[in-house]
Amino acid sequence: MSRPAAILSLLFALGSFTWARAEEDGLCSVPLDFTSSDSESQHPLYWKVTNPTLSPVHIQDLPGFTRSVYRRDHALITPESQVFGPLPDWVNTLGAYLITPAMGSHFSMYLAKMQANSRSALPPKDVERFLFIVHGTAILSNMSGNIHNLLVDSYAYLPPNYEHSLTCDKEATLVVFERRYINIGDYLPEQVVGSTDKQPLLETPGEVFELRKLLPTSASYDFNIHIMDFQPGEYLNVKEVHYNQHGLLLLEGQGIYRLGDSWYPVQAGDAIWMAPFAPQWYAALGKTKSRYLLYKDVNRNPL
Repeated sequence: MSRPAAILSLLFALGSFTWARAEEDGLCSVPLDFTSSDSESQHPLYWKVTNPTLSPVHIQDLPGFTRSVYRRDHALITPESQVFGPLPDWVNTLGAYLITPAMGSHFSMYLAKMQANSRSALPPKDVERFLFIVHGTAILSNMSGNIHNLLVDSYAYLPPNYEHSLTCDKEATLVVFERRYINIGDYLPEQVVGSTDKQPLLETPGEVFELRKLLPTSASYDFNIHIMDFQPGEYLNVKEVHYNQHGLLLLEGQGIYRLGDSWYPVQAGDAIWMAPFAPQWYAALGKTKSRYLLYKDVNRNPL
């Protein structure tokens, strides 16, 4: 057996042992069958982001239990520990901040749950914004009067100091990234509106995952958002240690994520922060594909 195959076999064995022990100790109150039922197959895309397998209702009888972890160079924020409250200046919208500069990041990442007759607020001065719809629909309008109907898997980038408004008649859940824009030269970013399935698959030399980039790669943009797909058993070849920061939301599937010297079972709905130079690696497990959305700062000298 090759070394990579042996490693994956060991991970599968460890995962099975961990889940089995948890079930014996009463830590799991949901079936451990990850096969898709007929009812699950009828759920909309990214359904498990807002309805995770291990949601608070499944662990409410376990006082103090959470899978969330915060370390110097990484954090895993799982659904049972997300705290929602009114988003400042937004109307009829609850938000949960998952990553903020208080952790050591240079960006913020949060979930926004827009309710009936809700409206977004503008970000602070000189702050750019990226939003991605994981549930429901919302309407984006800008200062030019252009209107975009954003469905699940749709996204928008709004440059700093760009007048815009997001409204929702019923309900929608979106993940939002914000950071203070770094100007260089005369480059100016523009609004981008798109959908994941419209973006081409890109070459990933030496890797097996599928990659799509949601923003232009030109120097006008100081970060990008990647959508990465892994089939069960696929994993990152490169064990990354680099200067970039990451913010990640697992949209589909489950697997094992290495962060620093720790190994975490993860699933749809989990959010991750990775500091510069934190060792990181992912392997997709289970019986369905994994998809995650990944923030990455680019095109700027780290000095």
